Amino acid sequence: MSLQVVSTVSNSSLLQPGFSLLNFDEHVFFFGQKGWPKRSCPTGVFLLDIKQNELKMKPAFFSKDSCYLPPLRYPALCTLRDNAESDEYQYIIHGGKTPNNDLSDKIYIISLVSKNSKKTTFQCIEKDLGGDVPEARYGHTINVVHSRGKSMSVIFGGRSYTPLAQRTTEKWNSVVDCLPSVFLIDFEFGGCTSYILPELQDGLAFHVSVARNDTIYILGGHSLQNNTRSPSLYKLKVDLPLGSPAVTCTILPGGISVSSAIVTQTGDTEFVLVGGYQSDNQKRLVCNTIVLEDSNIEIVERESPDWTPDIKHCRMWFGCDMGKGSVLLGIPGANKQLISDANYFYILRCKGAEEDKEEDLTAQICSQTSTEDPGDSTPFEDSEEFCFSAEANSFDVDDTDTYNEDDEEDESETGYWITCSASCNIDINTWVPFYSTELNKPAMILCSSGAGHWVHAQCMDLSETMLLRLSEANVKYFCNEHVDLNKGLQTPKKMVRLKKQPMKPLRKKTTMKLTPPAKKSFLRRLFD
Repeated sequence: MSLQVVSTVSNSSLLQPGFSLLNFDEHVFFFGQKGWPKRSCPTGVFLLDIKQNELKMKPAFFSKDSCYLPPLRYPALCTLRDNAESDEYQYIIHGGKTPNNDLSDKIYIISLVSKNSKKTTFQCIEKDLGGDVPEARYGHTINVVHSRGKSMSVIFGGRSYTPLAQRTTEKWNSVVDCLPSVFLIDFEFGGCTSYILPELQDGLAFHVSVARNDTIYILGGHSLQNNTRSPSLYKLKVDLPLGSPAVTCTILPGGISVSSAIVTQTGDTEFVLVGGYQSDNQKRLVCNTIVLEDSNIEIVERESPDWTPDIKHCRMWFGCDMGKGSVLLGIPGANKQLISDANYFYILRCKGAEEDKEEDLTAQICSQTSTEDPGDSTPFEDSEEFCFSAEANSFDVDDTDTYNEDDEEDESETGYWITCSASCNIDINTWVPFYSTELNKPAMILCSSGAGHWVHAQCMDLSETMLLRLSEANVKYFCNEHVDLNKGLQTPKKMVRLKKQPMKPLRKKTTMKLTPPAKKSFLRRLFD
C-alpha cells in the first residue's frame, strides 16, 4: 500500500465531508458539494481531472429531459445493472442532506448520455415509489442484489430528524437512528416493501455494506441510542422467487467495531477496508482485507500504509473510494492554510503496481460515513465514503474549461443572518423556527427588485401556504419595501379592444330650392 500526496487541488473548498463520487467509463465525477451550486456549474457535478499530482474540476451538464438534482451530502449510492454480468450501469442516489440541512426521501437514477474532451452530459430521473417508502434519511446504504434472474435494491440503516410532534425548541435539530428495517425496492414496478428481522435490533448508521449476487454483508456502524459501534457482522440473503421475496439475516462472528470506514475493491472477490473511527476520539489506522467466496466471508488484518504525521495527529479524516483499489483521503488544513475550509488530500493505493490492471468488478461496494458538519457536531462523525468501479486516471481536459470559483459573484449577502430590511427582527441568538419546513436556519426568498436581494420570509409576513406557493410557482416576488415601486414601474397590461358592430349608413340628405313666390305660399299653408 502506498500513500501519495495531491500537491495542488483547485477549489478544494468544494470537497468537504459528505461528498460522493460517480464513476463512468473510468472517469470519476464529484457530486454533493457543500452549498448550493453556482452559476459556473449549476448541476453541481464535476469531472475530477488528476494530472501530475494536481487535481482540477471541470463542470458537467444535464440533458434537457433531466430532473433537478440537488447537491446531496451523505446519501446512499450504488450502481444499478440489468444483471450481474452487464457492463453498462447507472447510479442510484437515495436520501441525503440538502444545503439547507433538509433531508431528502427522493430516489434518483443518473446515467451518462455523452462524453467528449469538451463536455460531459448526464441524464437524471427521479423515480416514483409506492408502498412502504423509506423515510428521509442520511448515513444509510443501498445495494442491488441479483437472484433468479431478477434484481432489487436494498436500503438499510441511517439517521433521520426527530419527528415534528416530538421536537422542542432546545432540540429542534436532534437526530435519531432510523428503525432497523430492511427495504426492498423493485425499480421495474416502483414498489417498496419493508421487512423487520429479529436479528437486527439496533438502528445503525455509517456502516459498511458489501454485496455480491444475492447476499449483502453489513459491517460495523454507529448507534446513537447506545452510543456504540457494532462489533457484529450481519449477512442478509435475499431470495427473489416468482412470488413474494424472502429476506433472512444471520449474525456471523469476526466483525469489526468501526464506523465511517471506506471500502475499495482490489479484485473480483477481494476488498480492502481502510479509515473510520473505533471510538469517539480515536481514528482507526488499521487496514483489513475482506474476501468473499461463494457464501462465505473472511476478514483478516493487512499491512497498513506509512501514514504521514499529519494524518496520524489530525482529529478527523474523510474520503471516498476511487475504484480499482485507490482511495481519496482528506484531512482538515484549517490550521495551516489561509483558506479556512481548505483540506489536504492524499491518494491511497491498496494494490501493487503489478496488480494494477483492468478487472471485471462484479461486486458492489457501498459504505457510509458520519453525519454532521464540523460546526454541528464532533469531528469524528464527519466523513463520507461511497462505491466506485474505476480509478481516477489522467483525463483529456482543457485547462480553460476548469471550474474557477473566483469567477463567481460574491454571495456573502445571501447569508441567513443578514439584516434583510428595516423591519428585520431575525437574530441568530434568539431565533426559533417559525415555519414547519425550517430546521436550523430561517426561510428566505429572493426579491427581484433591481439586481435582487434576499429577505426573510418571516419578516415579510408571508404565511406558510404563500411561501410554499411562491417557491413552487415560476413568478417574481417583490419584498414589502419594493412592491409599491414595482407597481409604478410595471408596464400596463395590454387591453383587448372590443369589436364594434358597423352602423348602418344614414340616408343622404337632400335639399330643395324654392323661388320667393313659392316660399311665401309654402309658409302660408304651414301656419294656416
